[in-house]
Amino acid sequence: MQLPAALVQRAQALIAQRPRSLLGIAGAPGAGKSTVARLLAEALGEQAVVVPMDGFHLANQELARLGRAGRKGAADTFDAAGYRALLQRLREQPGDELVYAPYFDRALEEGIAGAIAVPADARLVISEGNYLLLPEGPWAPLAGLFHECWYVDVPADERRARLVARHMRYGRSREQAEHWVRVTDEPNARAIEAHRGRAAVQVPWSDQADAAQAL
Repeated sequence: MQLPAALVQRAQALIAQRPRSLLGIAGAPGAGKSTVARLLAEALGEQAVVVPMDGFHLANQELARLGRAGRKGAADTFDAAGYRALLQRLREQPGDELVYAPYFDRALEEGIAGAIAVPADARLVISEGNYLLLPEGPWAPLAGLFHECWYVDVPADERRARLVARHMRYGRSREQAEHWVRVTDEPNARAIEAHRGRAAVQVPWSDQADAAQAL
């Protein structure tokens, strides 16, 4: 899909307002957040860098210790405080500092520390993730750290089909993938969608429709 020009222009306006802006891209699992973030960064070039929230997944070993491995992806399976600290650091990044952020490797199902370099001259940091708009617990301060947040919206059936395909691509059977979507991804999606109204922009993102009316 092609990113609507209006979204690129809106991001460029954020860049023009200050030396460093933070843009949050929220949405339910499978909505297309990472695709929107990637396309936007490609359109903006070297002045933008993507720092996903997923790098702050708790390690599988820690999830097993906490008894949360079967709910991986839920709000309490991330290091929300660590993510918040990184966003604060990125807002205040001095001109002579290179910041490293973690990346989530889907093949390994683990976060990789120090995988994303954020140079001080990057004008826009784009961070995409499920819980950027959640007004509860350790997530509550996050929305205030972004200069603007967008919400990526996709029809529920399409989103679920994307998730099943993704889980199968990384080793689950169809039955296992459908079960995971039903018992883990969908409860998370409902919690995320409840707060979509906090976003400044709603971004329709369907494989079957033109997203040109994104603003």
